[in-house]
Amino acid sequence: MGVRMSWNCGGFTELRPLLHLLLPLCVHWIAEEMTVSVLVDVVTAALCPSQSTCSEAIYISGIQQTVVGVLKMLVLPLLGQLADEYGRKPLLLLTVSTTIVPFALLAWNQSREFVYIYYVLRTISYIISQGSIFCIAVAYAADVVSVRNRAAVFSLITGLFSASHVLGNVLARFLPEKYIFLVSIVLLIFCPVYMQFFLVETVEIDTTREQDSGCLTKSMKVLNKRYKSMKDAAGIVISSPTLRGISFVSFFYELGTSGITSILLYYLKAAFGFDKDQFSEILMMVGIGSIASQILVLPLINPLVGEKVILCIALLASIAYALFNGLAWAPWVPYLGASFGVIYVLVKPSTYAIISKASSVTDQQGTVQGFIAGVQAMASLLSPLAMSPLTSWFLSSNAPFNCKGFSIIVASICLVISLCFACLLQPGENSIQETEEDMEASLLSNS
Repeated sequence: MGVRMSWNCGGFTELRPLLHLLLPLCVHWIAEEMTVSVLVDVVTAALCPSQSTCSEAIYISGIQQTVVGVLKMLVLPLLGQLADEYGRKPLLLLTVSTTIVPFALLAWNQSREFVYIYYVLRTISYIISQGSIFCIAVAYAADVVSVRNRAAVFSLITGLFSASHVLGNVLARFLPEKYIFLVSIVLLIFCPVYMQFFLVETVEIDTTREQDSGCLTKSMKVLNKRYKSMKDAAGIVISSPTLRGISFVSFFYELGTSGITSILLYYLKAAFGFDKDQFSEILMMVGIGSIASQILVLPLINPLVGEKVILCIALLASIAYALFNGLAWAPWVPYLGASFGVIYVLVKPSTYAIISKASSVTDQQGTVQGFIAGVQAMASLLSPLAMSPLTSWFLSSNAPFNCKGFSIIVASICLVISLCFACLLQPGENSIQETEEDMEASLLSNS
Protein backbone atom coordinates (compact mmCIF):
# COMPACT_ATOMS: atom_id res chain seq x y z
CA MET A 1 0.00 0.00 0.00
CA GLY A 2 2.86 2.32 0.84
CA VAL A 3 4.33 1.88 -2.64
CA ARG A 4 1.00 2.57 -4.30
CA MET A 5 0.45 5.70 -2.24
CA SER A 6 3.96 6.88 -3.02
CA TRP A 7 3.25 6.59 -6.74
CA ASN A 8 -0.22 8.08 -6.54
CA CYS A 9 0.90 11.11 -4.56
CA GLY A 10 4.38 11.75 -5.89
CA GLY A 11 4.40 10.03 -9.27
CA PHE A 12 1.72 12.07 -10.95
CA THR A 13 3.28 15.26 -9.61
CA GLU A 14 6.45 14.23 -11.42
CA LEU A 15 4.45 13.82 -14.64
CA ARG A 16 3.55 17.52 -14.86
CA PRO A 17 6.85 18.57 -16.51
CA LEU A 18 6.32 15.79 -19.07
CA LEU A 19 2.97 17.12 -20.33
CA HIS A 20 4.50 19.20 -23.12
CA LEU A 21 6.58 16.19 -24.18
CA LEU A 22 3.87 13.53 -24.11
CA LEU A 23 1.11 15.53 -25.84
CA PRO A 24 2.98 16.18 -29.12
CA LEU A 25 4.48 12.67 -29.06
CA CYS A 26 1.00 11.15 -28.78
CA VAL A 27 -0.17 13.23 -31.73
CA HIS A 28 2.91 12.17 -33.71
CA TRP A 29 2.31 8.48 -33.00
CA ILE A 30 -1.39 8.81 -33.94
CA ALA A 31 -0.41 10.43 -37.24
CA GLU A 32 2.09 7.69 -38.07
CA GLU A 33 -0.10 4.78 -36.99
CA MET A 34 -3.15 5.84 -38.98
CA THR A 35 -1.17 5.28 -42.18
CA VAL A 36 0.10 1.75 -41.36
CA SER A 37 -2.93 -0.28 -42.37
CA VAL A 38 -3.56 1.67 -45.56
CA LEU A 39 0.10 1.62 -46.66
CA VAL A 40 -0.07 -2.12 -47.40
CA ASP A 41 -2.95 -1.57 -49.82
CA VAL A 42 -1.35 1.53 -51.38
CA VAL A 43 2.03 -0.16 -51.93
CA THR A 44 0.50 -3.42 -53.20
CA ALA A 45 -1.82 -1.53 -55.59
CA ALA A 46 1.08 0.52 -56.96
CA LEU A 47 3.67 -2.25 -57.31
CA CYS A 48 1.51 -5.34 -57.89
CA PRO A 49 -1.90 -4.24 -59.19
CA SER A 50 -4.66 -6.88 -59.02
CA GLN A 51 -2.50 -9.25 -56.93
CA SER A 52 -2.91 -10.27 -53.29
CA THR A 53 0.72 -11.44 -52.91
CA CYS A 54 3.41 -8.86 -53.71
CA SER A 55 6.95 -10.21 -53.46
CA GLU A 56 8.32 -6.91 -54.73
CA ALA A 57 6.80 -5.05 -51.77
CA ILE A 58 8.18 -7.63 -49.31
CA TYR A 59 11.69 -7.36 -50.78
CA ILE A 60 11.62 -3.55 -50.88
CA SER A 61 10.47 -3.50 -47.27
CA GLY A 62 13.32 -5.86 -46.38
CA ILE A 63 15.88 -3.73 -48.24
CA GLN A 64 14.56 -0.64 -46.48
CA GLN A 65 14.88 -2.31 -43.10
CA THR A 66 18.43 -3.48 -43.88
CA VAL A 67 19.61 -0.02 -44.95
CA VAL A 68 17.93 1.53 -41.91
CA GLY A 69 19.53 -1.06 -39.65
CA VAL A 70 23.03 -0.38 -41.03
CA LEU A 71 22.86 3.38 -40.57
CA LYS A 72 20.89 3.34 -37.32
CA MET A 73 23.78 1.50 -35.68
CA LEU A 74 25.78 4.71 -36.16
CA VAL A 75 23.05 7.31 -35.91
CA LEU A 76 21.21 6.18 -32.77
CA PRO A 77 24.21 6.25 -30.40
CA LEU A 78 25.24 9.58 -31.97
CA LEU A 79 21.80 11.12 -31.40
CA GLY A 80 21.85 9.88 -27.80
CA GLN A 81 25.21 11.58 -27.22
CA LEU A 82 24.08 14.79 -28.91
CA ALA A 83 20.96 14.83 -26.72
CA ASP A 84 23.21 14.68 -23.63
CA GLU A 85 25.49 17.45 -24.92
CA TYR A 86 23.24 19.82 -26.86
CA GLY A 87 19.88 19.22 -25.22
CA ARG A 88 16.83 17.01 -25.67
CA LYS A 89 14.63 19.62 -27.38
CA PRO A 90 16.58 20.21 -30.63
CA LEU A 91 16.99 16.47 -31.16
CA LEU A 92 13.28 15.85 -30.55
CA LEU A 93 12.39 18.63 -33.01
CA LEU A 94 14.61 17.00 -35.63
CA THR A 95 13.34 13.47 -35.17
CA VAL A 96 9.60 14.23 -35.13
CA SER A 97 9.87 16.38 -38.28
CA THR A 98 11.29 13.75 -40.62
CA THR A 99 8.02 11.96 -41.42
CA ILE A 100 6.21 14.95 -42.91
CA VAL A 101 7.68 14.94 -46.43
CA PRO A 102 7.34 11.18 -47.20
CA PHE A 103 3.65 11.16 -46.28
CA ALA A 104 3.08 14.42 -48.16
CA LEU A 105 4.29 12.63 -51.31
CA LEU A 106 1.71 9.85 -50.96
CA ALA A 107 -1.00 12.40 -50.24
CA TRP A 108 -0.11 14.04 -53.55
CA ASN A 109 0.34 10.94 -55.72
CA GLN A 110 0.24 7.17 -55.16
CA SER A 111 1.67 6.01 -58.47
CA ARG A 112 4.48 3.46 -58.76
CA GLU A 113 7.17 6.16 -59.14
CA PHE A 114 5.97 8.11 -56.10
CA VAL A 115 5.86 4.95 -54.00
CA TYR A 116 9.54 4.36 -54.83
CA ILE A 117 10.39 7.96 -53.90
CA TYR A 118 8.36 7.52 -50.71
CA TYR A 119 10.48 4.47 -49.77
CA VAL A 120 13.70 6.44 -50.29
CA LEU A 121 12.57 9.39 -48.16
CA ARG A 122 10.91 7.18 -45.55
CA THR A 123 14.16 5.22 -45.24
CA ILE A 124 16.00 8.47 -44.41
CA SER A 125 13.22 9.33 -41.97
CA TYR A 126 13.49 5.93 -40.25
CA ILE A 127 17.27 6.27 -39.92
CA ILE A 128 16.86 9.52 -38.00
CA SER A 129 13.65 8.93 -36.05
CA GLN A 130 12.98 5.19 -35.60
CA GLY A 131 13.95 4.35 -32.04
CA SER A 132 15.63 7.68 -31.40
CA ILE A 133 12.37 9.42 -30.45
CA PHE A 134 11.81 6.87 -27.70
CA CYS A 135 15.44 7.03 -26.53
CA ILE A 136 15.47 10.82 -26.25
CA ALA A 137 11.99 10.88 -24.67
CA VAL A 138 13.12 8.33 -22.06
CA ALA A 139 16.26 10.39 -21.37
CA TYR A 140 14.08 13.51 -21.01
CA ALA A 141 11.83 11.68 -18.53
CA ALA A 142 14.86 10.45 -16.58
CA ASP A 143 15.96 14.09 -16.20
CA VAL A 144 12.81 15.00 -14.27
CA VAL A 145 11.65 11.74 -12.64
CA SER A 146 13.22 10.05 -9.60
CA VAL A 147 14.82 6.61 -10.02
CA ARG A 148 12.16 4.75 -8.01
CA ASN A 149 9.33 6.05 -10.22
CA ARG A 150 11.00 5.65 -13.60
CA ALA A 151 9.62 2.18 -14.37
CA ALA A 152 6.06 3.46 -13.90
CA VAL A 153 6.71 6.59 -15.95
CA PHE A 154 8.39 4.67 -18.78
CA SER A 155 5.41 2.29 -18.75
CA LEU A 156 3.09 5.29 -18.95
CA ILE A 157 5.01 6.56 -21.99
CA THR A 158 4.74 3.20 -23.77
CA GLY A 159 1.09 2.99 -22.65
CA LEU A 160 0.39 6.34 -24.29
CA PHE A 161 2.20 4.99 -27.34
CA SER A 162 -0.30 2.11 -27.41
CA ALA A 163 -3.22 4.48 -26.83
CA SER A 164 -2.01 6.59 -29.74
CA HIS A 165 -1.89 3.47 -31.90
CA VAL A 166 -5.50 2.69 -30.99
CA LEU A 167 -6.65 6.20 -31.89
CA GLY A 168 -4.63 6.07 -35.09
CA ASN A 169 -6.22 2.79 -36.10
CA VAL A 170 -9.70 4.09 -35.22
CA LEU A 171 -9.09 7.01 -37.57
CA ALA A 172 -7.77 4.63 -40.24
CA ARG A 173 -10.80 2.37 -39.78
CA PHE A 174 -13.41 5.08 -40.29
CA LEU A 175 -11.73 7.79 -42.38
CA PRO A 176 -12.01 7.48 -46.18
CA GLU A 177 -8.68 6.36 -47.59
CA LYS A 178 -8.19 9.55 -49.61
CA TYR A 179 -8.20 11.68 -46.42
CA ILE A 180 -5.89 9.55 -44.27
CA PHE A 181 -2.59 11.02 -45.47
CA LEU A 182 -3.93 14.58 -45.44
CA VAL A 183 -5.05 14.31 -41.82
CA SER A 184 -1.77 12.64 -40.92
CA ILE A 185 0.28 15.48 -42.39
CA VAL A 186 -1.66 18.12 -40.43
CA LEU A 187 -1.05 16.23 -37.19
CA LEU A 188 2.64 15.69 -38.00
CA ILE A 189 3.17 19.41 -38.60
CA PHE A 190 1.47 20.24 -35.29
CA CYS A 191 4.04 18.25 -33.26
CA PRO A 192 7.29 20.17 -33.89
CA VAL A 193 5.43 23.49 -33.79
CA TYR A 194 3.99 22.66 -30.35
CA MET A 195 7.38 21.47 -29.04
CA GLN A 196 9.11 24.60 -30.28
CA PHE A 197 6.80 26.85 -28.26
CA PHE A 198 6.08 24.82 -25.13
CA LEU A 199 8.73 22.14 -24.50
CA VAL A 200 11.26 23.12 -21.80
CA GLU A 201 14.88 22.02 -22.13
CA THR A 202 16.15 19.84 -19.27
CA VAL A 203 19.87 19.78 -20.14
CA GLU A 204 22.18 22.62 -19.20
CA ILE A 205 23.99 23.47 -22.42
CA ASP A 206 27.74 24.12 -22.29
CA THR A 207 28.26 27.51 -23.98
CA THR A 208 32.04 27.57 -23.48
CA ARG A 209 32.91 25.46 -26.54
CA GLU A 210 35.64 26.78 -28.83
CA GLN A 211 34.27 29.11 -31.48
CA ASP A 212 37.38 30.35 -33.31
CA SER A 213 38.86 27.13 -34.70
CA GLY A 214 39.07 26.57 -38.43
CA CYS A 215 36.56 24.40 -40.26
CA LEU A 216 38.94 21.44 -40.68
CA THR A 217 40.09 21.68 -37.06
CA LYS A 218 36.48 21.77 -35.85
CA SER A 219 35.59 18.76 -37.98
CA MET A 220 38.52 16.74 -36.65
CA LYS A 221 37.65 17.67 -33.07
CA VAL A 222 34.02 16.70 -33.60
CA LEU A 223 34.97 13.32 -35.12
CA ASN A 224 37.49 12.66 -32.36
CA LYS A 225 34.95 13.61 -29.70
CA ARG A 226 32.29 11.37 -31.23
CA TYR A 227 34.74 8.45 -31.36
CA LYS A 228 35.69 8.94 -27.71
CA SER A 229 32.03 9.25 -26.70
CA MET A 230 31.17 6.04 -28.56
CA LYS A 231 34.11 4.27 -26.95
CA ASP A 232 33.07 5.51 -23.51
CA ALA A 233 29.47 4.37 -24.08
CA ALA A 234 30.69 0.91 -25.11
CA GLY A 235 32.90 0.81 -22.01
CA ILE A 236 29.97 1.70 -19.73
CA VAL A 237 27.78 -1.04 -21.22
CA ILE A 238 30.48 -3.73 -21.28
CA SER A 239 31.64 -3.01 -17.72
CA SER A 240 28.14 -3.36 -16.28
CA PRO A 241 26.78 -6.95 -16.09
CA THR A 242 23.23 -5.62 -16.16
CA LEU A 243 23.73 -3.39 -19.20
CA ARG A 244 25.69 -6.12 -20.98
CA GLY A 245 22.93 -8.63 -20.32
CA ILE A 246 20.11 -6.32 -21.36
CA SER A 247 22.02 -5.63 -24.59
CA PHE A 248 21.82 -9.33 -25.49
CA VAL A 249 18.14 -9.40 -24.50
CA SER A 250 17.42 -6.36 -26.68
CA PHE A 251 19.43 -7.70 -29.63
CA PHE A 252 17.67 -11.05 -29.89
CA TYR A 253 14.25 -9.58 -29.09
CA GLU A 254 14.64 -7.01 -31.85
CA LEU A 255 16.02 -9.66 -34.20
CA GLY A 256 12.77 -11.62 -33.79
CA THR A 257 10.17 -8.87 -33.56
CA SER A 258 11.54 -6.61 -36.30
CA GLY A 259 11.53 -9.56 -38.68
CA ILE A 260 7.93 -10.37 -37.79
CA THR A 261 6.75 -6.77 -37.97
CA SER A 262 8.29 -6.16 -41.38
CA ILE A 263 6.36 -8.97 -43.09
CA LEU A 264 3.33 -9.69 -40.87
CA LEU A 265 0.74 -7.57 -42.68
CA TYR A 266 1.90 -8.76 -46.12
CA TYR A 267 1.76 -12.35 -44.84
CA LEU A 268 -1.79 -11.90 -43.51
CA LYS A 269 -2.89 -10.32 -46.78
CA ALA A 270 -1.42 -13.17 -48.84
CA ALA A 271 -2.51 -16.01 -46.53
CA PHE A 272 -6.00 -14.85 -45.53
CA GLY A 273 -6.81 -11.90 -47.80
CA PHE A 274 -6.81 -9.35 -44.96
CA ASP A 275 -7.51 -5.75 -45.96
CA LYS A 276 -7.17 -2.30 -44.35
CA ASP A 277 -10.14 -2.78 -42.02
CA GLN A 278 -8.95 -6.13 -40.67
CA PHE A 279 -5.43 -4.79 -40.16
CA SER A 280 -6.91 -1.89 -38.18
CA GLU A 281 -9.01 -4.28 -36.08
CA ILE A 282 -6.00 -6.39 -35.10
CA LEU A 283 -3.86 -3.34 -34.34
CA MET A 284 -6.68 -1.79 -32.27
CA MET A 285 -7.16 -5.04 -30.38
CA VAL A 286 -3.50 -5.04 -29.33
CA GLY A 287 -3.53 -1.34 -28.57
CA ILE A 288 -6.60 -1.27 -26.32
CA GLY A 289 -5.31 -4.05 -24.08
CA SER A 290 -1.82 -2.56 -24.08
CA ILE A 291 -3.07 0.70 -22.62
CA ALA A 292 -4.36 -1.01 -19.49
CA SER A 293 -1.33 -3.28 -19.09
CA GLN A 294 1.20 -0.46 -19.39
CA ILE A 295 -0.54 2.42 -17.63
CA LEU A 296 -2.33 0.48 -14.86
CA VAL A 297 -0.94 -3.04 -14.43
CA LEU A 298 2.81 -2.50 -14.68
CA PRO A 299 3.03 0.38 -12.15
CA LEU A 300 1.09 -1.77 -9.64
CA ILE A 301 2.99 -5.03 -10.04
CA ASN A 302 6.48 -3.61 -10.64
CA PRO A 303 7.13 -2.82 -6.94
CA LEU A 304 6.05 -6.38 -6.07
CA VAL A 305 7.94 -8.47 -8.62
CA GLY A 306 10.47 -6.13 -10.25
CA GLU A 307 11.38 -5.37 -13.85
CA LYS A 308 13.12 -8.70 -14.52
CA VAL A 309 10.03 -10.82 -13.81
CA ILE A 310 7.87 -8.52 -15.93
CA LEU A 311 10.41 -8.70 -18.75
CA CYS A 312 10.47 -12.52 -18.69
CA ILE A 313 6.66 -12.79 -18.69
CA ALA A 314 6.45 -10.31 -21.58
CA LEU A 315 9.02 -12.29 -23.58
CA LEU A 316 7.02 -15.49 -23.03
CA ALA A 317 3.97 -13.68 -24.41
CA SER A 318 5.95 -12.52 -27.45
CA ILE A 319 6.92 -16.13 -28.17
CA ALA A 320 3.25 -17.19 -27.99
CA TYR A 321 2.32 -14.25 -30.26
CA ALA A 322 4.86 -15.36 -32.88
CA LEU A 323 3.82 -19.02 -32.80
CA PHE A 324 0.09 -18.30 -33.11
CA ASN A 325 0.71 -16.07 -36.12
CA GLY A 326 3.22 -18.42 -37.72
CA LEU A 327 1.01 -21.49 -37.29
CA ALA A 328 -2.27 -19.69 -38.06
CA TRP A 329 -4.68 -22.20 -39.65
CA ALA A 330 -7.71 -19.91 -39.91
CA PRO A 331 -8.38 -16.15 -40.19
CA TRP A 332 -9.42 -15.91 -36.53
CA VAL A 333 -6.09 -17.27 -35.21
CA PRO A 334 -4.13 -14.01 -35.80
CA TYR A 335 -6.75 -12.27 -33.65
CA LEU A 336 -6.05 -14.80 -30.88
CA GLY A 337 -2.32 -14.25 -31.31
CA ALA A 338 -2.83 -10.50 -31.11
CA SER A 339 -4.28 -10.92 -27.62
CA PHE A 340 -0.76 -11.74 -26.36
CA GLY A 341 0.26 -8.27 -27.48
CA VAL A 342 -1.41 -7.00 -24.30
CA ILE A 343 1.47 -8.62 -22.37
CA TYR A 344 4.46 -8.54 -24.71
CA VAL A 345 4.30 -4.74 -25.00
CA LEU A 346 5.72 -4.67 -21.46
CA VAL A 347 9.11 -5.68 -22.85
CA LYS A 348 9.94 -2.09 -23.80
CA PRO A 349 9.12 -0.24 -20.54
CA SER A 350 10.77 -2.90 -18.39
CA THR A 351 13.87 -2.76 -20.61
CA TYR A 352 14.01 1.05 -20.42
CA ALA A 353 13.68 0.86 -16.63
CA ILE A 354 16.49 -1.69 -16.27
CA ILE A 355 18.79 0.38 -18.51
CA SER A 356 17.94 3.63 -16.72
CA LYS A 357 18.59 2.17 -13.27
CA ALA A 358 21.83 0.55 -14.38
CA SER A 359 23.10 3.85 -15.84
CA SER A 360 22.62 5.85 -12.67
CA VAL A 361 24.58 8.92 -13.84
CA THR A 362 22.06 11.42 -15.23
CA ASP A 363 24.26 12.85 -18.00
CA GLN A 364 24.78 9.34 -19.44
CA GLN A 365 21.11 8.45 -19.87
CA GLY A 366 20.91 9.46 -23.52
CA THR A 367 24.30 7.92 -24.30
CA VAL A 368 23.51 4.51 -22.79
CA GLN A 369 19.93 4.36 -24.12
CA GLY A 370 21.25 5.37 -27.56
CA PHE A 371 24.03 2.77 -27.51
CA ILE A 372 21.65 -0.08 -26.69
CA ALA A 373 19.23 1.26 -29.32
CA GLY A 374 22.17 0.95 -31.72
CA VAL A 375 22.48 -2.70 -30.72
CA GLN A 376 18.79 -3.12 -31.54
CA ALA A 377 19.42 -1.41 -34.89
CA MET A 378 22.07 -4.01 -35.66
CA ALA A 379 19.43 -6.69 -35.13
CA SER A 380 16.91 -4.91 -37.35
CA LEU A 381 19.64 -4.89 -40.04
CA LEU A 382 20.11 -8.65 -39.91
CA SER A 383 16.51 -9.88 -39.64
CA PRO A 384 15.22 -8.90 -43.11
CA LEU A 385 18.20 -10.62 -44.75
CA ALA A 386 16.57 -13.90 -43.76
CA MET A 387 12.91 -12.94 -43.31
CA SER A 388 12.19 -11.36 -46.70
CA PRO A 389 13.37 -14.25 -48.96
CA LEU A 390 12.08 -16.87 -46.51
CA THR A 391 8.63 -15.26 -46.39
CA SER A 392 8.44 -14.88 -50.17
CA TRP A 393 9.52 -18.51 -50.62
CA PHE A 394 6.89 -19.97 -48.29
CA LEU A 395 4.14 -17.73 -49.69
CA SER A 396 4.94 -18.89 -53.23
CA SER A 397 3.86 -22.07 -54.98
CA ASN A 398 7.45 -23.38 -54.74
CA ALA A 399 7.39 -23.76 -50.94
CA PRO A 400 8.92 -27.07 -49.75
CA PHE A 401 5.94 -27.66 -47.47
CA ASN A 402 2.67 -25.93 -46.64
CA CYS A 403 3.46 -23.49 -43.81
CA LYS A 404 3.04 -19.93 -45.02
CA GLY A 405 4.11 -18.50 -41.68
CA PHE A 406 7.30 -20.56 -41.38
CA SER A 407 9.51 -17.44 -41.32
CA ILE A 408 7.59 -16.16 -38.27
CA ILE A 409 8.18 -19.48 -36.51
CA VAL A 410 11.91 -19.11 -37.22
CA ALA A 411 11.81 -15.60 -35.75
CA SER A 412 10.30 -17.01 -32.54
CA ILE A 413 13.60 -18.87 -31.92
CA CYS A 414 15.30 -15.48 -31.47
CA LEU A 415 12.67 -14.56 -28.88
CA VAL A 416 13.42 -17.79 -26.98
CA ILE A 417 17.12 -16.86 -26.89
CA SER A 418 16.20 -13.40 -25.64
CA LEU A 419 14.17 -14.98 -22.84
CA CYS A 420 17.16 -17.13 -21.83
CA PHE A 421 19.37 -14.05 -21.48
CA ALA A 422 16.61 -12.24 -19.56
CA CYS A 423 16.46 -15.07 -17.03
CA LEU A 424 20.19 -14.58 -16.37
CA LEU A 425 19.86 -10.85 -15.64
CA GLN A 426 20.72 -9.53 -12.18
CA PRO A 427 19.28 -5.99 -12.27
CA GLY A 428 19.52 -5.68 -8.48
CA GLU A 429 23.30 -5.32 -8.68
CA ASN A 430 23.03 -1.60 -9.24
CA SER A 431 20.42 -0.90 -6.59
CA ILE A 432 23.00 -0.85 -3.77
CA GLN A 433 25.13 1.65 -5.64
CA GLU A 434 22.07 3.82 -6.32
CA THR A 435 20.98 3.65 -2.68
CA GLU A 436 24.44 4.68 -1.50
CA GLU A 437 24.49 7.56 -3.98
CA ASP A 438 21.03 8.69 -2.83
CA MET A 439 22.13 8.54 0.82
CA GLU A 440 25.32 10.44 0.05
CA ALA A 441 23.39 13.11 -1.84
CA SER A 442 20.94 13.40 1.06
CA LEU A 443 23.76 13.79 3.59
CA LEU A 444 25.46 16.43 1.46
CA SER A 445 22.24 18.40 1.06
CA ASN A 446 21.55 18.25 4.80
CA SER A 447 25.04 19.38 5.67
